[in-house]
Amino acid sequence: MSNEPSEYAEPSRRPDAAVAPEEAPVPDTGSDTPTVPTAVPPHPPAAASRRRPAGRWRPPGVRAWSLLLLVAAVAGLVPYAWLNATTLDQRTGAAEARHRPVAIVLGAGLRDDGTPTTLLARRLDIAARLYRAKLVDAVLVSGDNSVAAYNEPDAMRDYLAAAGVPRRKVVADYAGFSTWETCTRARRIFGVEAASVVTQNFHLPRAVALCSRAGIDTRGVGDSSYSVRTTATVYGYVREVPAAFPALYQALLRPDPQFLGPGEPDVREALAAPR
Repeated sequence: MSNEPSEYAEPSRRPDAAVAPEEAPVPDTGSDTPTVPTAVPPHPPAAASRRRPAGRWRPPGVRAWSLLLLVAAVAGLVPYAWLNATTLDQRTGAAEARHRPVAIVLGAGLRDDGTPTTLLARRLDIAARLYRAKLVDAVLVSGDNSVAAYNEPDAMRDYLAAAGVPRRKVVADYAGFSTWETCTRARRIFGVEAASVVTQNFHLPRAVALCSRAGIDTRGVGDSSYSVRTTATVYGYVREVPAAFPALYQALLRPDPQFLGPGEPDVREALAAPR
């Protein structure tokens, strides 16, 4: 047998010889410019490598927080806007007030010496003015007397008496702990059917709305206190925004007051008494 290699035999190579990779044929483009084969990137694109795995929570961005705050602010103003919109045609100043049998004056605090605060005194001044102009025939003063040392209604009666309103024409409600309780007690305890509610302008929408929901034909007579008690007035407007939420609850559900009890004839007797 011959030791010469056959023309069909594979050439022998050393075991440690490197094998050159087989190159793919370059297509003929008909141009003399050599074509460079497209290289396959060793890694995926950078954008793909930055993708978050599916299902991972992403914290809201600045725009999302801004939108949430805007929605919360709008929702927070809805009850306040409702109180203002629904009572717009029921609110006036003292000069435009119409006749109502009773003026309801809501308490607004006493000084250390037991006399009405500036805001309360201004409410009482309006009530006295309405009485002298024969736009009301009796006054119902409502305030806090939960402790013996603090008696808003009696201080209000004394102030009105000094302003020329006869005591027989003034009725005191000693359990007017809130605007709603004043309104619902005026209707259910004292039998008031129509009244002018006297308070500051910032408080007037809520007072008119709640007295109307209590069943009273209500007109609001407001005091513009900004020029006299600027800080207290601004604070009053700010406070009315959160106060509108419990007012909405009270207007819709009309809860019983803390003290209900039997009806009292005091307002009826005050209306019948001579001026």
